[in-house]
Amino acid sequence: MQKWVPSSLISRLSLPFSSRYPSTHSQGSSSSSSSSSSPCSYLRSSRRSCCTSKMRSSTPSPKSPKFVSIEGGDIHSRSKPDGFRFRLVSYNILAQAYVKSSLFPHSPSPSLKWKARSRAILTVLKNLEADILCLQELDEYNSFYKNSIESSGYSSIYIQRSGQKRDGCGIFYKLQCAELLLEERIEYNDLVKSIQHESNSSVSEQNDMQQSESGSIESTTTTGPSSKSTLGDLNDPQVRLKRDCVGIMAAFKLRDSSHHIVIVANTHIYWDPALADVKLAQAKYLLSRLAEFRTLVSEKFDCTPSVIVAGDFNSTPGDKVYQYLVSGNPSSASEVECLDEIPIPLCSLYGSTRGEPPFTNCTPDFTDTLDYIFFSPSDSIKPVSLLELPEPKSPDVDGGLPNYYHPSDHLPIGAVFEISTGTE
Repeated sequence: MQKWVPSSLISRLSLPFSSRYPSTHSQGSSSSSSSSSSPCSYLRSSRRSCCTSKMRSSTPSPKSPKFVSIEGGDIHSRSKPDGFRFRLVSYNILAQAYVKSSLFPHSPSPSLKWKARSRAILTVLKNLEADILCLQELDEYNSFYKNSIESSGYSSIYIQRSGQKRDGCGIFYKLQCAELLLEERIEYNDLVKSIQHESNSSVSEQNDMQQSESGSIESTTTTGPSSKSTLGDLNDPQVRLKRDCVGIMAAFKLRDSSHHIVIVANTHIYWDPALADVKLAQAKYLLSRLAEFRTLVSEKFDCTPSVIVAGDFNSTPGDKVYQYLVSGNPSSASEVECLDEIPIPLCSLYGSTRGEPPFTNCTPDFTDTLDYIFFSPSDSIKPVSLLELPEPKSPDVDGGLPNYYHPSDHLPIGAVFEISTGTE
């Protein structure tokens, strides 16, 4: 869920059935009343059952996307892996707290109901058979998703958004595939602390200067009334940076023969295109924290961990956030503007293989790519297959999401990664 805020089976209908209705005739005619009422009851019940059956059968089931081999992969490597393989999926599941029919008037009303939509999401997640799940806009974590997903052999870690927000980011991992070693949480509101001293000093100097010139303090930049009323005074950097966004990262030891360690980060960057500078600041903070975490893991476990970063970045491939994240990759250097020295070189999973998908978010008002999986290229890890996404004209996305086929306004993305034999 982002700027165009906001899936599923029609609720089962109860079918009361009685083989005998109370007679409206006298006791003397009970025999005839019984014989006349029972067939009617049966017919009425049959009609109900037939109607309900048609309604159920006409409700589409959630789509189960497939993993397809990356172009250029040879048949031998696909049939006989060179190393340990694991499947990772990233999915903004659309927090139920943001699901309102007024925000998704294009969506079938039954597909937005919590009971139907939550079941559809679980169906999608189950069919993906991921070893590691990175979920964004994850609400109802303790009350529903934690137990529902962990019952299929997963364990999980979770961070809820700051302030009064009810959703957050979670990583679910198959216990038979990976062991959790370390985890750290990322609060992007910490950016406020980093500029607090500098901001206080500059604001004080500016105020003194403005007071000496005009005797009053004025804002030199005008913001719309909606910005001030809903987002606070965006001229104040401490207010501007406080967007209550979060991320979470963890080091996992894979249960393969080499016990290779993989760092997985999951995040949800702020949505508003008017605050592009805030989104870029969050992306930079993410990678700085990730670099520190990688150093910690490397020293603590005497290893060279692989790094995977997944999430909803609320940025299209042409935005500065995307450009920054891939600017450290030599193969992308000629295609993107180098904004800053990047602490960890990354390449986009889809972008570096088959090209970014046409869209990962789909509503009538906006359709584009916002979700990504990045990884730090090395000899120890490589993607061998990708999760397939629908084409723009595919019937299952016609009219926008969510719908019966897709329970979120976003689509899941994912890959199968292979760890080379002999890596630490």
